[in-house]
Amino acid sequence: MKFVLVTGGVVSGLGKGVTASSVGVVLKACGLRVTSIKIDPYLNTDAGTMSPFEHGEVFVLDDGGEVDLDLGNYERFLDVTLTRDNNITTGKIYQSVLEKERRGNYLGKTVQVVPHITDAIKNWIESVAAIPVDGKEGPADVCVIELGGTVGDIESMPFIEALRQLSFSVGQDNFCLIHVSLIPVLGVVGEQKTKPTQHSVRELRALGLTPHLLACRSAQVHLSPYLLPTCMWEGKGWQNFGFGIFYIDTNHYLDCGLDAAIYCAAQVIASVGKYKGETFSILPCPEPKCSSFNSTTAKFAEVSVCFNFFLHNKASSFRSEPLPTSEVCREMNLREAIYMMLSNNIAIICFSIAAPPDLQAWTKMAETYDNITNSVRIAMVGKYVGLTDSYLSVVKALLHACIACSLKPSIDWIAASDLEDDSANLTPEAHAAAWETLRNAECVLVPGGFGDRGVKGMILAAKYARENNVPYLGICLGMQISVIEFARSVLGLERANSSEFDTESLDNVVIFMPEGSRTHMGSTMRLGSRKTIFQTHDCLSSKLYCNPEYVDERHRHRYEVNPEVIGALEEAGLKFVGKDETGKRMEILELPGHPYYVGSQFHPEFKSRPGRPSPMFLDKRGDKGDREGYLPCVVVIKFIEFFFPSLHLDMQATSQDEASECV
Repeated sequence: MKFVLVTGGVVSGLGKGVTASSVGVVLKACGLRVTSIKIDPYLNTDAGTMSPFEHGEVFVLDDGGEVDLDLGNYERFLDVTLTRDNNITTGKIYQSVLEKERRGNYLGKTVQVVPHITDAIKNWIESVAAIPVDGKEGPADVCVIELGGTVGDIESMPFIEALRQLSFSVGQDNFCLIHVSLIPVLGVVGEQKTKPTQHSVRELRALGLTPHLLACRSAQVHLSPYLLPTCMWEGKGWQNFGFGIFYIDTNHYLDCGLDAAIYCAAQVIASVGKYKGETFSILPCPEPKCSSFNSTTAKFAEVSVCFNFFLHNKASSFRSEPLPTSEVCREMNLREAIYMMLSNNIAIICFSIAAPPDLQAWTKMAETYDNITNSVRIAMVGKYVGLTDSYLSVVKALLHACIACSLKPSIDWIAASDLEDDSANLTPEAHAAAWETLRNAECVLVPGGFGDRGVKGMILAAKYARENNVPYLGICLGMQISVIEFARSVLGLERANSSEFDTESLDNVVIFMPEGSRTHMGSTMRLGSRKTIFQTHDCLSSKLYCNPEYVDERHRHRYEVNPEVIGALEEAGLKFVGKDETGKRMEILELPGHPYYVGSQFHPEFKSRPGRPSPMFLDKRGDKGDREGYLPCVVVIKFIEFFFPSLHLDMQATSQDEASECV
């Protein structure tokens, strides 16, 4: 087993998570099997009780694990199925050690951070890394580990020590460290400074870890030779391992046929955190020799093999710099660089089976997207629109659907509270703008959420979509909202509500699930992959899924549609076409006669993949004009991401022609 560790320095939000995913993508494209682990140093046992404004969305796995959103990136990038154990937290580690202490496993010894906590971390990593996540037998070839937080944080110290011990126990040939850092630019003089990165690397080295690769993040390009990347393997003859200058436009990266993960690491760093939405370039050394950058970053790093990739921002655009030729790009052998770190003799290790990465499918994706001329305007009405990471998986699912339906999204976030009547008095301009945006949309999506803030606005959005034949998709809470609105407007139950929002109402059409806990919040919801059985094949949802008997989708909810009102709702015209295995829990609703009015209790976005977009995000445009095809349902996108999970998926296999056979 080979380990690739990704750490971050100076500040957070530089792109560690997507860098780790992208490195995994390229290694997988070379024919290697890859698994991933995310380490979160916080004391929470998992991410289930965190606010979306704290860490973005809570991603749900098949086994019901509520984990960091980076595991969603791993699943989409690598097209794998992870488990809750692939997300390590301080809370989990300390809980497991304390349970062992209570059982007497330590035989009366004094339980300490070293060695007991660090041993627990190492054992957890090695055991989880050996679990296959790609549906094949046997362990993966490479395990990519992301250490959350920033080097120097107090809470990450036990993990850094454990990883230092791990690097020693597995050997230098089996361990590679990539450090993502920042090269700030002083606004007054416009000069880039490597000092923060020097201190970050020094801090990391003081803790016993030395980076093999540096990904240096900066706000702008600088052609000073002191800031050009370099490669050197001190005392081992790699000083002449050189590169050529090239630029990468993050929105069109496939024509160049890169031989490595360079473009992946570059794009991902520019697509997250502070620099989201900005394109950038990487400038390696213009001559096949080491530059004077050795005297700055590389010298302070003192690494065996040091690749300093210089990443800078530019104005946001899809195309701003010419792409390099294939001949120049083939010199960019980061793949071989990683191999070097993981063995002194590539020819005799497992990496000898690796082939050059096959990027033809990605090239086709980019060309397909570039040729799209039609667009669709979509409104997403949510509670957490102030932080787009709160709906990250919905964003990705929309992107996957956009490629499949040959449409470019023109989508707007709408804060649900801005649609409410109270907003008309308090913030009239925001209220008017929200309604104007909603009326101009071609479809509406209401995603999941918790709490009563903004619920009135969501109900108004659902009512508008139903009464005006605007395509509507409600996910989790969005489905419950559509039930509440229908009960109020059609059944005449003016006080129809959810017991989550009004415990006193006698007309609650959404109720607390009996098996749920009212005293404990963590891991007490209905979680994970569960079956939804179609009650009829004569419905849109079943046809979108190609008429199976059932589907397995991931859930995360503690409230459900009240079984006692199902009869009245269906008599009034609302149909529940998908139910759980007991037949008592509603999973999918549709409104016959409406172009597309669908609600799902599950979260279809968690299983969406590029090349395999979630069927729930696709809809026949029907009477919405002459443009036929599939209609992705929602989310505003300021930055279109082209780095998709699996390099082996054939986008054309799920194009309109094939998908239309299912509808």
